[in-house]
Amino acid sequence: MSRNSRRSVLPGFGLTLGYTLLYLGIIVLVPLSAAFIKTSSLTWEQFWTTVTAPRVVASYKLTFGVSLLAALANVVFGLLVA
Repeated sequence: MSRNSRRSVLPGFGLTLGYTLLYLGIIVLVPLSAAFIKTSSLTWEQFWTTVTAPRVVASYKLTFGVSLLAALANVVFGLLVA
């Protein structure tokens, strides 16, 4: 029996993997391309005003702060598990 004629343990794996990658790619790429297109239509002053607005800066602080806390928790629990 040749290698290519063996049956897979997971039938349809290629099809489901392809569907999953397509779906996730669309979920990620559509909003990312929309953000890029919207940003490219702004002037430098409009862009700078947008990214330095108080609500946006607060969202940066929240996002990076929570990410730092999650990374620290991962370090602690990862070392405990290891």
